[in-house]
Amino acid sequence: MTRKSVLIGGVMAALILMAIPTSAQDDLAIWREFVQLLKTDTMTLDRIHPADPRTKESRLAWLRDFVKGTDWKEWEAAPEVIRSGNLVNFIISLGQSRKSPWDYIFCLLVEDGRWYYRFTEGIFIRLDKIGKLPADAAGFPDLPEDRKYWMRQEIYWSEQVRLFNFLSREKGKDFAFHWVAEGIGNGVGYLLGASAWVPFYPPSRSFILYLCWEQAKLLGDKVTLEKLDDNEAVVRFEDLTYFALYMRATHLKQQISLEDYIKIFETIWRERARAAGWKLVIDGQGRQIYLRFSR
Repeated sequence: MTRKSVLIGGVMAALILMAIPTSAQDDLAIWREFVQLLKTDTMTLDRIHPADPRTKESRLAWLRDFVKGTDWKEWEAAPEVIRSGNLVNFIISLGQSRKSPWDYIFCLLVEDGRWYYRFTEGIFIRLDKIGKLPADAAGFPDLPEDRKYWMRQEIYWSEQVRLFNFLSREKGKDFAFHWVAEGIGNGVGYLLGASAWVPFYPPSRSFILYLCWEQAKLLGDKVTLEKLDDNEAVVRFEDLTYFALYMRATHLKQQISLEDYIKIFETIWRERARAAGWKLVIDGQGRQIYLRFSR
């Protein structure tokens, strides 16, 4: 082999190494470039690589909204890097300056020496740490209860919205809302459950007490029973997961309007209140919502 051919081979090898990230240092360089594009608001659609190409614009819009008001100093910390083939994931804690730190994972894909953004998630299961197989799943890494509450509700409401949209297309929106009342709302069934599980009071009172317990203990929401007597009850929700899901889960915004999403919530609780012998007024916006029951 000639000296010239060795030189050419060395140059080609160097070029290949430059084109394809193969080390943690290369992956950190990807992270820094990604952060710089976010910081300067220069991320473009050609850098988005979602599973469904139709969601590219919404994912880019979500990223831009996510970084509004962020403390960029927090992004300077070296993230934990987990690479699997051409998938590279970065875990970093954000929100310390707002006294609400949270670990996020930013998932990217590398193809032909170029990286593409896939998605961001605030809940992820560290099954990259399970070790050798076979493994008893009972010993898999767990998550805090609040994050599992969120996962359960996201799975449930995503399926209900999908079914609502199917019924709207096939039978019309009035039929779909009737199904919401009779199906999800299931006023009579809900009252029977409340009366069975809280058998100490008349059904109307058991209904109020059970809905508070269910929303707080089964679903993990912040609930305050402000008033309860024979003729009036007031229940306050704070930061209700149902509405937080719509704001944070991109796919829900793509599938249903906020107006219809709110109406589903109202339809469910009006039907349940009716079955329990209560009239219901729902008021409040944003972080606090009140269910005001009267006889």
